[in-house]
Amino acid sequence: MEQGWLKEQLKTLPAKPGVYLFKDEVGKVLYVGKASRLRQRVRSYFSAPHTLEPKLLGLMSRVQNLDFIVTDSEQEAIILENNLIKKNRPDFNVRLKDDKSYPYIKVSLNEEWPRVFLTRRFEDDGGRYFGPYASAGSVRRTLDLLKKLFRYCSPRWVITGRKPRPCFDYSIRRCVGACSSEISKDEYREIIDQVTLFLEGKHEKVVRDLRHKMERAADAMKFEKAATLRDQVQAVESVTEGQKIISAGGGDEDVIAFARERNEACVQIFFVRSGKLIGRENFILEGTQDEKPGHIMASFIQQFYSSAPYVPPQISLQTEPEDMPVIASWLKSIRGGKVSLKVPERGQKKKLVDMVTENAEQALAQLKAKWLADTGKTAAALKELQERLDLPKLPNRMECYDISNIRGTSAVGSMVVFENGRPKPSAYRRFKIKTVESIDDYAMMQEVLRRRFKRVKEQDASSWAVIPDLVLIDGGRGHLTSAQEVMQELEIDSIPLAALAKENEEVFLPGVAGSLILPRDSQALYLLQRIRDEAHRFALSYHLHVRKKAALTSAWSVPGIGPKRKRALLKKFGSVRAVKEASMEELMAVSGMTRQLAERVKEGL
Repeated sequence: MEQGWLKEQLKTLPAKPGVYLFKDEVGKVLYVGKASRLRQRVRSYFSAPHTLEPKLLGLMSRVQNLDFIVTDSEQEAIILENNLIKKNRPDFNVRLKDDKSYPYIKVSLNEEWPRVFLTRRFEDDGGRYFGPYASAGSVRRTLDLLKKLFRYCSPRWVITGRKPRPCFDYSIRRCVGACSSEISKDEYREIIDQVTLFLEGKHEKVVRDLRHKMERAADAMKFEKAATLRDQVQAVESVTEGQKIISAGGGDEDVIAFARERNEACVQIFFVRSGKLIGRENFILEGTQDEKPGHIMASFIQQFYSSAPYVPPQISLQTEPEDMPVIASWLKSIRGGKVSLKVPERGQKKKLVDMVTENAEQALAQLKAKWLADTGKTAAALKELQERLDLPKLPNRMECYDISNIRGTSAVGSMVVFENGRPKPSAYRRFKIKTVESIDDYAMMQEVLRRRFKRVKEQDASSWAVIPDLVLIDGGRGHLTSAQEVMQELEIDSIPLAALAKENEEVFLPGVAGSLILPRDSQALYLLQRIRDEAHRFALSYHLHVRKKAALTSAWSVPGIGPKRKRALLKKFGSVRAVKEASMEELMAVSGMTRQLAERVKEGL
């Protein structure tokens, strides 16, 4: 795979840390990577093709130029790599989506009268920054809460304290009037300190300080001010009382996990401060197709913390990032102290990581639902699908079929329906496999299709008579051939067929040699994957139901225990588990039960 123009350049690469850039024929940066030894790392891309992942094969087929920059250390290489990814946004890198414009909350401590506001520029100017947040909406909701709690001034201009009269917010008790010096600089600075402490998660200290000020005001007979401070204490306590206590130790920690699908991953990060969960954000990573979990995690950590104003001493992770010792050393240099990266395997920390993982999966599901609700995107996906699969018309109604079984037992099939690119659950159907007893997915798929399309052949007047514009099979070439045989048998050859194999997301079509590979960022591929995954989910849920029912039936197959005695046992104990755990004496106490029958029940369960 080594190209002639690169042979000499590869020989001259230094065995030093640095960053390398792969470019195409016009000089566009395709990929940016870092290495502890440039020579060894870059040469690994030009090894035998069968050792490379599909994504890397696609990258190397486009590489026409190579550039590199030597650094003094691996930590410097991380910083340079992050900057180059942000600048060039290479197609083959894992990268934060729209990372150039992530917003922060800024407290301008460098000003005489500090302000609290949203900004998209993170600068070393003496101000305090909090974030980055996933969206401006997140920042605005936080600022609205802070404004209600602390009544600081929030003009866009620099506060001078020399306005002739206070603003409208002051008249409705939403501002303390710093613009017109209705409050002293020292008193206003105390309010800003409270805002900063609140954003740091030190809510107990905020409440203690406010209570102390309230007591001093009451002792000085300033009852109106004391009442205002009392209301403020109650407001802060009301906001924070629902915060979940995560760590009994009361330390600061970030918890990171992600869920992935297609070419994107949704990363969820929980912020734990002083042992309490004070907030969470989710971010989208692009370019994750075919990447290992460790590389995805490392890419997020590098890009997020390169612009984060605070690095906690502990970071709990769903999976171990690549080059973890190097990343830990780099984080230490940012924090100015040790940073512990851990992948917990048990205990409370593991439960917390699992909770963050579940939240990432839910956030990804919401993003998918939002995508499906976008009429423009689904219309474009349907149009692209028609063109790429050479369909006679738009696939407005698509049906997808899947089989679920374990070694041939409790075998079931599913049919899901999408109309106009969206799921139609009322048209979903389930099939219990009746004629196939061996482990034969092809025969099971044929049974399901035969039972479904026999209704079309017989011109059934029910909803079964609706003819789809595309039938999608979850599987490969063999599954597609099996489906074709059924259609030929039923003399229904006008319905387009396709199969989607999960391993490499290959699309197989009748009469087409080989497979069709849709672009990884294709809207059509995403729609096919969404339908296939829904068919798999629906089949699996029915399979689990059938297995559970079969196991229950098998457990109750005890000679001498008929329907009447079963009802009596369940009425007495409430569940099969309780019957199983009951003593012999308790079983014998049930009407109609003898010692011999009780022994049979214990043995059967």
